[in-house]
Amino acid sequence: MPKMTFIERNGVPREVEAPVGLSILEIAHKHGVDIEGACEGSLACSTCHVIVDAGWFGKLKAPSEDEEDMLDLAFGLEKTSRLGCQIVMTEALDGLVVKLPAGTRNASG
Repeated sequence: MPKMTFIERNGVPREVEAPVGLSILEIAHKHGVDIEGACEGSLACSTCHVIVDAGWFGKLKAPSEDEEDMLDLAFGLEKTSRLGCQIVMTEALDGLVVKLPAGTRNASG
């Protein structure tokens, strides 16, 4: 099974099993990683914002216009920021590394 690593807010890496077909948000929730996902992946918030390791960023599909609009609302936006609900695990992403931002902004609540 593919694996991925979350870099927790305190900087500690956490490697987890990452089933193919699940989003980064779903994988985080499955393993108790601290990502909110307030809109449950419906692309209506930015609380599942993650910062993709630069070495992996180019291997992802480009974000949709809707995702880019939501990312504009994210706290601590970086060049490799993405929404975890929009990245779906594949075999090609085995070893993916994402960092959790220092905080989140939930505009819907």
